Amino acid sequence: MQTGFKVLSLSHKKAPVEIRELVSLSEDNCRALLLQLREVLDISEALVVSTCNRTEIYYAAEQDYSQELVGLIGVQKGILKTEAIRHYFNSITETEAAVRHLFRVSMGLESQVIGDLQISHQIKCAYQWTADADMAGPYLHRLLHAIFFTNKKVVQQTAYRDGAASVSYAAAELVEELTANLLEPHVLLVGLGEIGADVCRHLSKRPNQHLMVSNRTIGKAEALAAECGARVIPFEEVNTAIRDANVVISSVAMPLPFITRASLESGERLAYQIYIDLSVPRSIEPAVDELPGVLLYNVDNIQNLASAALERRIAAIPQVEALIEEAIAEFNDWTRDMMVSPTIQKLKNALEQIRQEEITRYLKSSSSQEAQLVDKITKSMMQKIIKLPVLQLKAACKRGEAETLIDVLNDLFNLEEQTEAHQS
Repeated sequence: MQTGFKVLSLSHKKAPVEIRELVSLSEDNCRALLLQLREVLDISEALVVSTCNRTEIYYAAEQDYSQELVGLIGVQKGILKTEAIRHYFNSITETEAAVRHLFRVSMGLESQVIGDLQISHQIKCAYQWTADADMAGPYLHRLLHAIFFTNKKVVQQTAYRDGAASVSYAAAELVEELTANLLEPHVLLVGLGEIGADVCRHLSKRPNQHLMVSNRTIGKAEALAAECGARVIPFEEVNTAIRDANVVISSVAMPLPFITRASLESGERLAYQIYIDLSVPRSIEPAVDELPGVLLYNVDNIQNLASAALERRIAAIPQVEALIEEAIAEFNDWTRDMMVSPTIQKLKNALEQIRQEEITRYLKSSSSQEAQLVDKITKSMMQKIIKLPVLQLKAACKRGEAETLIDVLNDLFNLEEQTEAHQS
């Protein structure tokens, strides 16, 4: 059993965005860090998770390597002096607490937006990098599969994953729903503040659409376009692009509406268009909704969708936590079984060795039929003899007393020497 499972964590709960950005790890960083954990610290099982809101290293070791891990993150990010960021990290060194933390993170219970839909995919990616680096042993494999299975139960048995609980994600979901009948919708984002940029990132993960971005600061538009695979529309050409887009999402910060009914009526436009206004003050004139073939949604509409989803998620949290505790209990049973299984196998080997020696000793001149009968009888006897110690071992595990009974069995049957003799 893996008894030293730990986690080093930095998240939005303690670290401001400028610190989270500083230590955020790319896929290449994560893969390189996994190799360093093995080569520098001799860690054989580890998982590195890095999102916009957290950077975490889960690892199996008897020793607390928190300080060393912060240093290795500094190496990856080119931070020469890590003393200034160390206090933003939390270290969980108790195994069950670290396991519970990974469950909660994976279910989105520790996310800024409760029930974040992306975190499960991000954990799966981290697991893939770990598997590729051959840094996932039986313990981590079993733990991650328990988490994925629990997430599936959460989806099937609760309302926790229903709907979008953030404004940006709700806007992206609304776009997907309203353009479901369009083959390749053209989606234009005008204004790239925090919400607009988040919507762009969400939309970039959805296939079969043409994504365009426009911003008064061209550099910001170019950077986001490169990140999301979008096309940049120069701001001076945005009015033409607005009339040609299936969906226009505006988050332009201006005192007066940027998109007006008059501006849309001044030239030809598509017969059917969707406008989503994420600005406060509003950047799309409400009268736009009166134009034929136009649907207009404002930030209140989107917020209502997100708020209703968030309320359902919060209401479902007790169910999610109950499923997590159930999964952790099952996982703990497995780890306890793993703890005693080597001793059980040694005991079986020791008894089998005695049985084989006695059969060889007394059945030299026996017939084949007699030998088969004795073999069958002695096997049955051995299984009955070993049954009680196995049951007692498993019961001792649940009481937390397995180590004492393992020592007794080792001494009683001389299992360590038996194992060495068997191997030699």
